[in-house]
Amino acid sequence: MTKPPKPKPLLQDPDKPVRSRPRKPRNPAQPNLPLDPMPDRIDPCLALLKQKPPKGPQWAFEVKWDGYRLAVHIEPSSVRILTRGGHDWTHRFPAIKLAAMWLPVGSAILDGEAVVLDEHGRSDFGLLQLSLGGRGGKQMSSDAIFMAFDLLYFDGHDLRNSELSMRRHLLEDLVSVVGHGDIRLSEEIEADGDQLLASACEHGLEGIIAKRRDAPYRSGRLGDWLKIKCIQSDGFAIVGYEKSSASFGGIGRLLLAARKGDELAYVGGVGTGFNERSAAELREQMDKLIIANPAVDTGRKRNAVFVRPELVAEIEFRAWTHDGKLRHASYKGLREAQDHAAVYEIE
Repeated sequence: MTKPPKPKPLLQDPDKPVRSRPRKPRNPAQPNLPLDPMPDRIDPCLALLKQKPPKGPQWAFEVKWDGYRLAVHIEPSSVRILTRGGHDWTHRFPAIKLAAMWLPVGSAILDGEAVVLDEHGRSDFGLLQLSLGGRGGKQMSSDAIFMAFDLLYFDGHDLRNSELSMRRHLLEDLVSVVGHGDIRLSEEIEADGDQLLASACEHGLEGIIAKRRDAPYRSGRLGDWLKIKCIQSDGFAIVGYEKSSASFGGIGRLLLAARKGDELAYVGGVGTGFNERSAAELREQMDKLIIANPAVDTGRKRNAVFVRPELVAEIEFRAWTHDGKLRHASYKGLREAQDHAAVYEIE
């Protein structure tokens, strides 16, 4: 039987370490691979409210999450978590920060939503606020998770000019689809928009988001992303309240306003949705803003207290009356100033 040939050593002297050949000096005429500077902050792409889902294969659908919009900036030596308004809330989401440090990437910017899920897996804005100590609270949330739905920067490359489909491909490689952990993927759902909306509403979700697959990432509310809600919900400025000794916090009804051009317009009130704690916190905030004369014309009101329109309330409502007032409105909570919440604009 023939013996196999004796393997040759990689080097003539087997006691010396293996080394590659000396590297040649780089030719100055050879171009460098361009790297994009990492943006310090990116204004988010915002979804435009529509009544019905769009049609066509160019639209991708996701669940609409009800929480705080955040951008997670991952750098080689640090992680920053910024709110929609650009405020640094890294210290308030330690679990999300730790999860970001473990992602297999040197530098990245993830766009997504911090949420707290209820026992049925639905995002609950009230639970999120409670985990942070209420509006204006300073607590850290150990319950919040980050639902990532876009990737804006990845290992030295700015992806904002790339199509959504390509950004999503990279995001899905980076964030696990496994349904646990403090950073999770907000998955695209292959379905007809009308059927998906009906299913979302049936399961008690807030609604769905539609995004153009071929669109770049553009800051602002430009129509590349659309939101379709099961129940209408939006932010309204609080311009006062009517007193009531029989209600939580002495608040009989909040007086609300929307934007109309450069001014505010009265859109009615809301007297439901409060509990003892939320009403007490709300009353404390409003009593710091009391003014003598109303910021908008609310008509004649009995026992009304007027406040500067600095607080933004998230209000659920079913429809509008013929004279421009909210119908079947319910109070959901106060939006944080750092969340840069927009006040509803009347077209």
